[in-house]
Amino acid sequence: MGCANGYPGGVDDDATPERIRALPSWLLARAALRAQRTVAAHLEDAGMRRQHYTVLATLEERGSASQAALGRALGLDRSDLHAIVTALEEDALVTRERDPEDRRRNAVRLTAKGRRALARLQTRIDAAQTELLAGLSATDRRELLRLLDLLVAAG
Repeated sequence: MGCANGYPGGVDDDATPERIRALPSWLLARAALRAQRTVAAHLEDAGMRRQHYTVLATLEERGSASQAALGRALGLDRSDLHAIVTALEEDALVTRERDPEDRRRNAVRLTAKGRRALARLQTRIDAAQTELLAGLSATDRRELLRLLDLLVAAG
């Protein structure tokens, strides 16, 4: 079955009952799915996923961190984070070393190569945001971000 949004097996938005389309939760879920797919498409050509970007960006902004702290900051499961850090380490984008203050934990650090990769990924992320919000004016974009911040802050 084809669908209006171009994803085989996806939801045909035109066929969705108005009662459902009027639900903020449904609209947010549809927008989130579109955002995830847009970002994934922009990162795919670089051989990266959103989680790779978020780990690199977090390390750049906050400095080195234990894997446990990274997992908490990003809401990632330990085993998922381990796989992500391992992939980034294999590409020499991060290093993982024993924390000198607590030998039981690993400190993850961004490398110079990781900083360069993050700069390239940021260009792709920015392009994805532009594509995602292309139908909105600059004023509408600011208002959307303001409202989304309120929703997220409300917990």
